[in-house]
Amino acid sequence: MQYTQLGRSGLKVSRLCLGTMNFGPQTEESAAHSIMDSAVDSGINFVDTANVYGGAKHRGWTEEIIGRWFAKGGERREQVVLATKLYGTMTERPNESKLSALNIRRALDASLKRLQTDYIDVYQFHHVDRNTPWDEIWQAIEVAVQQGKILYSGSSNFAGWHIAQAQEAAARRNYNGLVSEQSIYNLLTRNLELEVIPAAQQYGLGLIPWSPLHGGLLGGVLKKERDGVRRLEGRAAETLKKHEEQIRAYEDLADDLGHEPGDVALAWLLHQPAVTAPIVGPRTQEQLDAAIRALDVALDADALKRIDAIFPGHRTAPEDYAW
Repeated sequence: MQYTQLGRSGLKVSRLCLGTMNFGPQTEESAAHSIMDSAVDSGINFVDTANVYGGAKHRGWTEEIIGRWFAKGGERREQVVLATKLYGTMTERPNESKLSALNIRRALDASLKRLQTDYIDVYQFHHVDRNTPWDEIWQAIEVAVQQGKILYSGSSNFAGWHIAQAQEAAARRNYNGLVSEQSIYNLLTRNLELEVIPAAQQYGLGLIPWSPLHGGLLGGVLKKERDGVRRLEGRAAETLKKHEEQIRAYEDLADDLGHEPGDVALAWLLHQPAVTAPIVGPRTQEQLDAAIRALDVALDADALKRIDAIFPGHRTAPEDYAW
C-alpha cells in the first residue's frame, strides 16, 4: 500500500479511501465487516462514512455497522483514520441538519455513540451551509477539538470560493481550518479543475474524489452490457447514451493498455497531483480487490495524453475561458 499526507496536515493516509455508503442498504453487516478487515489487511487505513448513510428509513445505520466492527477489538480502531460527515437531515426536528453550532455538537456526539469511539480523525462538512456564519462553525469545531472529540476538519462538495471563505475565516481565528475537500471527480466530471482544485492546492487541502468510476460508467459498462452482466436504467442509462462514443473509445484504450477500464480510471486519478485518495465504495470483496489492483497501474505521459484526448479536462479559471 502507498501512503501520503492528507493535505498540509501531518496525517498519513492510504492512497485509497474505503467508502462505506453501501454498508447496510446494499451490503449486509457480516460482509461489510469482512470487507473492512480485508481493506485493513491490504494496508488501507482511511475509512470514510457519514451520519446520514443507511437510507432514509435508517439514517446512521452505516455508522452503527462500523461501530460494531470497532467493538470487535483487535486494534481495529487504532488501525483506521476515521472520517465521517454531518450536514444532512437526521430527523424532522428543525435543528438536526446543516452546520449550526447546536447541530455540530449534537451530530458529533451522536456519531461518536454510533461509531463506538471517543474521537473522529477527520470531521467533514457534507455540504456548504450558506446560512451559518463561519465564525459560528469554527467556534463549535474549536470546542470539539479542545474536548478531544475531533482532530481535523474537512469539507465536501464545496466550491472553490467556499474553500477560500472557510480558510480565511479560520485564519482570522488562528485556526488551521480545512485539511481536505471531498468532491466528485472522475474522467467524465472534471469541473473541479476550474477552481476547486486550484483553491485546494493554494490552501493546502488534500482532494478526496468520490464516484471515481462515475457510478460504474468508467468500469467497463459497455463490455458488461455486451456480456449480459449489467444493464443500466434511468439517469445512468441516459448518461451512458450521451457519452457512449467516449466510453467506447475509452474501453478500447484500456484494452490497448492491457488493463481493466475501472483500473485505468482509478490510476488516472492517482496520477493527478492534487488527489490524495479516491474513495472506493465496494459492495463486494471482488470490487475491493479490483480497486486495490489499480495501485499497480502505471500510466506514462502518452497514455495520459490519450486519455485527455477522449475526456478533455479544464485549465484553471479564468484561463480556461478567457485570455
